[in-house]
Amino acid sequence: MALPPEVAFESQLQSLIDQKLAGNSAATESLLAHAGDRLLRLTRTMFRGFPALRRWEETDDVFQNSMIRLHRALAEVKIESVRHFFNLAAVQIRRELLDMAKKHYGPEGIGTNHHSDGHPADDKGGAIHDKAAEPGDLGGWTEFHVQVGKLPAEELEVVNILYYEGLTQEEAAKVLGISFRTLKRRWQSAKVRLHEGLNRDERG
Repeated sequence: MALPPEVAFESQLQSLIDQKLAGNSAATESLLAHAGDRLLRLTRTMFRGFPALRRWEETDDVFQNSMIRLHRALAEVKIESVRHFFNLAAVQIRRELLDMAKKHYGPEGIGTNHHSDGHPADDKGGAIHDKAAEPGDLGGWTEFHVQVGKLPAEELEVVNILYYEGLTQEEAAKVLGISFRTLKRRWQSAKVRLHEGLNRDERG
């Protein structure tokens, strides 16, 4: 009996991860190729969290640059699971988006004086941030994504899967292998920590 497509996909991905751990130098390229469609979807979803940036950049450019970063990271970081792989990918995509945001919305950026009415992704699982309505302000939406990157690992994983990947809380709990109650506790803790981090930066 054939495995469900998602199970077969993750099984093959884990096999490639195991090959990489065993020292197969070709496994990294195979890993990125096999996960390409999923990584593109992740890039597209995370890009929606940077609404003003879409005025200046294309998804394909974000994706290609992020994959270069991920390729470099895979040479330095020991990944052992599919979950770890996609967490690492999310980190690299976020870094690429933040660098692009600084380029366009820093003091000399071409987008600094432009207004955008875009809002970040908002779904039943992952609505967090109200300040992002004015993404031309680096102290707003860009700083939010910076603060996300500072979260403890367990909370960052929850934010990645809810806010960036767009899963519902029920789906996220199953994927992470934790109870719904534990997921809600980590999600609430992440939101409080983000709120405090953003307010602290404003006061500073």
